[in-house]
Amino acid sequence: MLIPMNIIVLRLFLAAVCGAIVGLEREISDKAAGLRTHILVCIGSCMFGLLGIELTVNYPEADILRLAQGLLIGVGFLGGGVIMREGASVKGLTTAAGIWVMGVIGLSIGVGRYYISLVGTLFIFLVIGFFGKVGKMVKK
Repeated sequence: MLIPMNIIVLRLFLAAVCGAIVGLEREISDKAAGLRTHILVCIGSCMFGLLGIELTVNYPEADILRLAQGLLIGVGFLGGGVIMREGASVKGLTTAAGIWVMGVIGLSIGVGRYYISLVGTLFIFLVIGFFGKVGKMVKK
């Protein structure tokens, strides 16, 4: 059975919202990958999940885990592009991790695991937003 269009639209919309929640924080913090990047990664990953489900309907021997593996490697490569070395320090690791984990969030939405996606987005936002500020206070 193919996924109904209203479910596809709901999942893509939810992926855009989850990507925007984390991406907005990155945008406000003026990081290399911001709002649009996080939204695009999350929507694209969601589409991978949707496509994987639909492919297994027509091709039962299809391995959705290989699709997920390829996606997360590709998203990791994209995240690697924001990592920069400045002297003795490295910048962009948190943003790269955020991009990678948005791939996981989008994929989980695409396969219909809304609870995992929403709770994961909340935790990611807290780690990037709240704990980032705590880390800066500790350094001072």
